Parts: sequence; structure tokens; C-alpha cells
Amino acid sequence: MSTLSNPLSNPEGIVPAKVQEAAKASEVDKRERIVRRAALELRDGFYVNLGIGMPTLIANHVPPGVEVVLQSENGMLGVGPYPLAGTEDPDLINAGKETVTEIAGTSYFSSADSFAMIRGGHVDLSILGAMEVDEAGNLANWMIPGKMVKGMGGAMDLVASARRVIVTMEHTTRDGRPKILKQCTLPLTGLAVVDTIATEMAWIHVTPDGLVLEEIAPGVTVEEVQRATEARLILSPTLKVMSAG
Repeated sequence: MSTLSNPLSNPEGIVPAKVQEAAKASEVDKRERIVRRAALELRDGFYVNLGIGMPTLIANHVPPGVEVVLQSENGMLGVGPYPLAGTEDPDLINAGKETVTEIAGTSYFSSADSFAMIRGGHVDLSILGAMEVDEAGNLANWMIPGKMVKGMGGAMDLVASARRVIVTMEHTTRDGRPKILKQCTLPLTGLAVVDTIATEMAWIHVTPDGLVLEEIAPGVTVEEVQRATEARLILSPTLKVMSAG
């Protein structure tokens, strides 16, 4: 009997390296599916803010022929894709302190000017991560009670001021609990601010009537999406398979 099929042969619960590698690859696949789908919402001429973490990967997936200007709230307008290994410039960083590249015409300014742009309603699209989203479009993404946090960052300003907000996140927590809820349980970042939710399982639109399931990932059933979602989902009459870009 193999090591994986016999729990008694692995009494300490050590996870074999191949299993760890497969799990990491699965996580990467999930993230790629999410960011590729979200990137399809970029439109010519948009000013876009990409939140820390998964959303920043969208910079590498801007659709061909689409010109957008990516803004980072630490004071950079014109963020490019991630740099190739060995070409990093430590002076070029985004709000998540990751090295980035610049495009032709990139400009730099203070955080005060950056937030004046955000609060002035000049961001067409904000794409950010979340810990929880509920059926009213409420968002919780900045704090878990009892755990140390660095601060709320610019999320509260972005969700209150951007013309459209897309949340990109995995559909459930690491232990399988839903992250799309009837009502958020964590401290809120913003009330009724989310327009669309993108996960590895589905593309969901927030409406006054509730959450509308518009697209599902290849190989995933509607029943599986609903089981992974606490909030009730409304099936779109035009439900289709999610595009991966």
C-alpha cells in the first residue's frame, strides 16, 4: 500500500513534497482563472486601481489592444506589469511594496495627491480582495478581530469613491467555509459597495434583488457553487461558462 493511501504509514502527518507542489499549483491555477476573468472588464481609457495581493496580477493580463492607466495609492500613475527576474528596480514599488515596472508617461506624486484622485471620483474601476462579501454588496477586507493588522490602507476610500468595484477572491476559506455570506461577520470596509464578485468558481453580479450567478467555471455545476455559498444565488437567464481571457 502506498504512503498516501495508508495514514498509519505517515503517523506524524507529514505532507509529501509532491502533494505540497500539487496544492501550490492548484492555488496558482485558481488565482490565474480569477485574475484573467477580472482583466476582461478593463476598458480603453480606464483609470484602474489594483488592490494588494491577487488583484495586482491583473497588470500582467491587460487584454491586447486595451490601454488602461493603473494607479497605485502610494503615488504612482502608470504601473506596468511585474518586472522580469533580474530587472527589478527597488525604487519602483506599488502599495503592497512589490517591485513593478513603469509605462511611458508614468507620473509620481505624494499620497495626498493620490488620495485626492481617489476621493475625487477619478478611478473608473477598483479591483481588490476580500475576506467576506455579503448579498447586499457589503465588503469586509481589512481586519480580523484579535489579529494584528497593519492598517486599513486605501480600501475604504477606494470602495467609497471608485465608479465600479470588483472583488477577486477564492470562493471559500482554507477550511472550506463560505466567504460569500448572507451578512458579513467581520468589521466592514464599506456598505453596499461591491458591484461584482469574481472567484475561481463563478462570476457573480450584486443587484438590489440579490446575488445573480452570471457565469460558472468550466467543470463546475450550479449546485456546487450554491453549496459553497451561504447567500442565496439567483440564476441569470443568460448563465454561461466563465471565460478565462
